[in-house]
Amino acid sequence: MSRKILSIDQGTTSSRAILFDAKGTPLKVAQAEHQQFYPQDGWVEHDAEEIWQATLKVARGALAGTNASDIAAIGITNQRETTVLWDKKTGAPVHKAIVWQDRRTAAACARLKDEGKEEAVTAKTGLLLDPYFSGTKLAWLLDNVPGARARAAKGELAFGTIDSWLVYRLTNGKVHATDATNASRTLLYDIVKGRWDGEILDWLNIPATVLPDVRDSAADYGTTDLFGAPIKIAGIAGDQQAATVGQACLKQGLMKSTYGTGCFALVNTGPAMAPSRNRLLATIAYATNGKRTYALEGSIFMAGATIQWLRDGLKLFKSSADSAALASQADPRSRVCLVPAFVGLGAPYWDAEARGAIVGLTRDSGHAEIAKAGLESVCFQTRDLLEAMASDMSAAGLGSPAALRVDGGMVVNDLFCQWLADLTGRPIERPEVVETTALGAAYLAGLGAGVFSSLDEVASSWRCERRFEPHIGADERDAKYAGWKEAVGRVLTARS
Repeated sequence: MSRKILSIDQGTTSSRAILFDAKGTPLKVAQAEHQQFYPQDGWVEHDAEEIWQATLKVARGALAGTNASDIAAIGITNQRETTVLWDKKTGAPVHKAIVWQDRRTAAACARLKDEGKEEAVTAKTGLLLDPYFSGTKLAWLLDNVPGARARAAKGELAFGTIDSWLVYRLTNGKVHATDATNASRTLLYDIVKGRWDGEILDWLNIPATVLPDVRDSAADYGTTDLFGAPIKIAGIAGDQQAATVGQACLKQGLMKSTYGTGCFALVNTGPAMAPSRNRLLATIAYATNGKRTYALEGSIFMAGATIQWLRDGLKLFKSSADSAALASQADPRSRVCLVPAFVGLGAPYWDAEARGAIVGLTRDSGHAEIAKAGLESVCFQTRDLLEAMASDMSAAGLGSPAALRVDGGMVVNDLFCQWLADLTGRPIERPEVVETTALGAAYLAGLGAGVFSSLDEVASSWRCERRFEPHIGADERDAKYAGWKEAVGRVLTARS
């Protein structure tokens, strides 16, 4: 049996395909960016058809020179919460995809909160009433696309996150399904009972006919014949859960943080949902063999996207890779703080109306100080998450993680990793394969296809490339963090 696995990693700004061998070694990579649309303040959209075409292109690119018959399985990982509504017969989207960053349903979420529904929603889904999640996005599409609600009631339309959309197209419309991790991010799925929740569907006026089937993260998602020979699709997970698997955080208490467009930290809480007292999210980490494993998650909306803004918006440097060189030139006494609330603030603040600010500027502040503040903002936001997680884990009787495993594009930057250790006060562990999102999808597909016998076999393959220890003292670290908290306080709105 072939032991090569094709991983499709459909992200917020690009689609990638990586061909892995059974040891988790990348053999070939193809990538294509796609367009971002910003029709109004706080609105973010993608063209789902463009994403589909980009996915086909990169998959074929990664498979170039390899026979499709030599591929054991395809794994898919995706930008979560991004919402697509399409025609079941033609497969054509009825509107642009509404991206996870989009805030257009903030008022609808506030209205549901005012009606006293958030406590029930959180108890069932582990989530908060925030426009981040798919449910209110889907409701908006049904309400605002002409004829959509009537067509949905007739069973003519299908809803899905990007994984469902890709599976539908890859299988020529034969499979309309998602995995438990993506379902757990919709605001519509009871993660304790493992089913779509009828009460929440009623509150949002969403017909169950549009919803996909929910399966394990390692499962049968049909077969695609678009690459020269039939290949089974055997694994799916939302990007952050896939990274959790790729980082081998497969035991209770292990923790990872991924730094891409946003930053997402997850800690494995085992076979039971651990409720949060600190406005974190309870979510499904992965589901295998009919059993769910849970996690606590903290989400930061702007991580790598902050560095992109410094590059493209302020034009402080030509390449994101240059950010560290510029930041290292900053006056170490600078107390400039950048709060990147461009699309609101995520955990633990959950303030959809907050907006970004740079505070602490003095006459001698310059590009280097602002670049440093941008990198530090990601570190401070990570500490926000770690502080909240430590509290919740203690309340749940779980020990605090000894270290933080990191991955994603930003962690190739040694200076950033060192500052992350300094400002969080925790050792930072960087793996040999930093593209753990795609790797996790490959592992799940391999598990679903029988390439791997168990999650223990997956865990044994994880290797640490470098460990960064904190170099500054607690007093200095806490003083810097206090400055960050003061800056955040200036942008929070009254509702928070």
